[in-house]
Amino acid sequence: MGPNRPPGGAPPPNETARLVAMLRLMHRIRAFEREAVAAMRSGEAPGVVHASIGQEAVAAGVCLHLRRTDRITSNHRGHGHALAKGADARAMMLELYGRAGGACGGKGGSMHIADFSVGMLGANGVVGAGIPIACGAAQGLKLLRQDAIVACFFGDGAVNRGPFLEGLNWAALYRLPVLFVCEDNGFAAFTRTAEATAGAGAAARAEAIGVPALSVDGTDALAVDAAAAELVAAIRAGGGPRLLHARCYRWEGHTGTDPAAYRPAEEVAAARERDPIRRLAEALAGRGVDAGEIAAIAAEAEAEMRAHREAARAAPPPDLAAAFADVQDIGAPAPCRA
Repeated sequence: MGPNRPPGGAPPPNETARLVAMLRLMHRIRAFEREAVAAMRSGEAPGVVHASIGQEAVAAGVCLHLRRTDRITSNHRGHGHALAKGADARAMMLELYGRAGGACGGKGGSMHIADFSVGMLGANGVVGAGIPIACGAAQGLKLLRQDAIVACFFGDGAVNRGPFLEGLNWAALYRLPVLFVCEDNGFAAFTRTAEATAGAGAAARAEAIGVPALSVDGTDALAVDAAAAELVAAIRAGGGPRLLHARCYRWEGHTGTDPAAYRPAEEVAAARERDPIRRLAEALAGRGVDAGEIAAIAAEAEAEMRAHREAARAAPPPDLAAAFADVQDIGAPAPCRA
């Protein structure tokens, strides 16, 4: 779990301590992703990394309201969601390196992180694919009469795909315990959302289907925290699905190899001025939290993730025999008859 408060654990003794835990989690997410991007760019880690740097408040603000028994689904930009739900950072880094001990045995890589032990049902490289998975999980929870909910994270590009309409319709029709979280960073890969999405966007589409929605500044951790608390409480009370539309901005390109030349430098600079981590740190300073404690939180997160990267670099690859584990065996193929 690391030093952040476990989802579903005993709450901190006061609100300020709870927000300090949120800041610690956000720093851990950012530090992990900076190391992950550096590992990819150096050639140490295979594949590509989709970073959510600049979006940390959404993952933290939502998942700190979830219990360990709750589930989440994620998208290709899912490191933050996994960490926020309690996935082990060391196992995640090993997974990115394709090493033994990885969260998925070194087979999934960055876009397919999963940890069922904490309810993280998986990141997904297919845009929008986590939505029907979340609905299926929520349907199962409801049928089993389990007191748990599902949080489903996806980007604004997913609202133009069929699973969004189908999934929200299904969830509304059966009043499923799902919190849909649209991380609207303004881009679907390399295309501005405004150039590809008609109408008023994710919240309006959800409302049209019968899913109540809240829109919030996703760079304001306090605002995300308050909105998530309201929506999660409504779902737990049996109110059916809800949607959180969080407006945010990814600082990196679509992947760690994308220079994002399609974005004006002044636009990126303006987004960095709305740094969710700095904004929360300033709010905590206003509550009397010592500047030294705030600085130490950042340093601890950076040291932790450096150590995980060093361990992953030195870890052995999986045993070759493991390549045949977790693969369905349907038996010998039937003989071909002319």
